[in-house]
Amino acid sequence: MAEYCLISQLPSLDGINENTPIPVTEKQFFELCSRFLGKKALAELNKLTLVPSRNYEKSSSDLIEKWNEGERNLRLSLAKFRADKMNKHFDSETQSLPAGLSQAARTAIEIESPMDAEKFLNRYRLEFLETLRPMDSFSEEFVFYYGLKLKLIERMRKFDTQSGETAYRKIYDSIMSEDKTEVIQ
Repeated sequence: MAEYCLISQLPSLDGINENTPIPVTEKQFFELCSRFLGKKALAELNKLTLVPSRNYEKSSSDLIEKWNEGERNLRLSLAKFRADKMNKHFDSETQSLPAGLSQAARTAIEIESPMDAEKFLNRYRLEFLETLRPMDSFSEEFVFYYGLKLKLIERMRKFDTQSGETAYRKIYDSIMSEDKTEVIQ
């Protein structure tokens, strides 16, 4: 019942584009969630991240685990293709990745503009998140889905060309010096 009351108060994030104002901020979303969710669900909500740890972390949410695995694999794939492109060695787990994920990483690496590459990757991430969208729109899993989607949308809104160029150079320099901490955490 609490999820129904919470979700019925959340504005839709569907159809939001770069020019549409976001109808709710992360802060407002978390404040609303704190009124309706239990401690366990709030703890999971607070662990939502767009940058999951390189090491597996258990979650009580299937959606969060699948998101973290997908994002982790995307980041590892990006790091591998970037390293390959620069004839560098990158140690990664030997696992087979979905063809679509590998193709997305390969395509992003080939895009000249870092901003355009990030926009491409954001679209990929949103499409991936949509595959995880729960059938039950009034469940805790839907709240986690909503939180991740909101994080992705807000992340893209914060992009700034000058700041992006500086961050890109920092990452590029760390790769060239073989310090992989900027590539994946």
